[in-house]
Amino acid sequence: MLLGASGAGKSTLLAAIAGVLGGADEGDETGALRVGDAPPVAARGRAGLVLQDPDSQTILARVGDDVAFGCESLGVPPSAIWPRVRESLDAVGLRVGLDHPTAALSGGQRQRLALAGVLAMRPGILLLDEPTANLDPAGVVEVRDAVAAVLEATGATLVVVEHRVSTWLDLVDRVVVLEAGGGVIADGAPAAVFAQQGRALAAAGVWVPGLEPTAPPRARVAGATLVRATGLAVARRRGSVVRAGIDLDLRAGVLTAVTGRNGAGKSTLAQTIGGLLPPAAGVLDAAPIARGLSPSPIRWRSRELVSRIGTVFQEPGHQFVAGTVLAELDAGPAAAGVPVAVRRARIDELAARLRLDRLLAANPHTLSGGEQRRLSVATVLATAPEVLVLDEPTFGQDARTWRELVAVIAGLRDEGRSILAVSHDVGFVAALADEEVRLA
Repeated sequence: MLLGASGAGKSTLLAAIAGVLGGADEGDETGALRVGDAPPVAARGRAGLVLQDPDSQTILARVGDDVAFGCESLGVPPSAIWPRVRESLDAVGLRVGLDHPTAALSGGQRQRLALAGVLAMRPGILLLDEPTANLDPAGVVEVRDAVAAVLEATGATLVVVEHRVSTWLDLVDRVVVLEAGGGVIADGAPAAVFAQQGRALAAAGVWVPGLEPTAPPRARVAGATLVRATGLAVARRRGSVVRAGIDLDLRAGVLTAVTGRNGAGKSTLAQTIGGLLPPAAGVLDAAPIARGLSPSPIRWRSRELVSRIGTVFQEPGHQFVAGTVLAELDAGPAAAGVPVAVRRARIDELAARLRLDRLLAANPHTLSGGEQRRLSVATVLATAPEVLVLDEPTFGQDARTWRELVAVIAGLRDEGRSILAVSHDVGFVAALADEEVRLA
């Protein structure tokens, strides 16, 4: 198990082992790295990598073809490919047809799809980067058991980056902890590492079993309803309703958590309430924050929307529009007409609190997954909307940034913002949710 604070280089190391990090002209490298006796580039195919962002690993339009792609690239005989495809899909619990469109999968289902594609290749080294981050609790167990079965059957080497440490402890023999710019700061058997260095590692942001961070005390007072859904039905495409009959009030000073299995329609509901998808049926009424506009958020222009309802997408990269972190943070407030001095003050505060201040000149797409998630949350907070819609807001966070992000969200709730949060993070829901809507 590879651990370390957000930005420590865990994902970069996995990419290096897989031989997909890039050439000498794309970055800096010192020392030596070998897969077996060969450089990683010469050993491609021996390592199977599941990326932190499963969306970037979806290649083809149909589920079966996508899982088969890796096997085809390795020259596996056609007669062996499709049995492997079916076995891998069953192993990870992705129970859809082989012709099912990959574009219709939820984020959690795409995560299962990416893992199935790698398992079908039967690699000698299995590299998993946050493999259960967007999965429901049942899915976490299913995927972990699928990996265990593969390791038992093949004897493959596993390297896993994961913030849910306890999920994988009985599968791993060794824990290696990285520090950004500092190399390896701990290496050994899990029990020994956590017993000897647990408190120091927890303080540095590592998720240590038994030393998980806690949330700030509640200080909220529920206020008026700002958005009301009545008989709401939601769909990503016309005629393909994924959820119907939703009645929901979003009140000032209340955080409402939306939970449930992967594919239940949680993200679709979030984007509909956020004014990004039209309701398939029913009524979505945001008259209390419309201020002279139509009560239906889907009718608002983007500059009208950002100051009223701010949405954080499940995939952070889908909402980046600028070439630097600073410009990204400034884009929303500038579009909303916020005075320069006010928005600069907001940006400085958010960047400092969410540990983005040293990254202001960086391109958002070069950040780690955890850093991208914090940036995506900060870009929405910078516009100071009255309603926040957050899809998996704690994805990819180390213990320290999780605590800081939770404190920021708690403060916004206690100031009177209404927050809808889609989350599989049980700790986040337990810490902050005032109300829970579970989509079965």
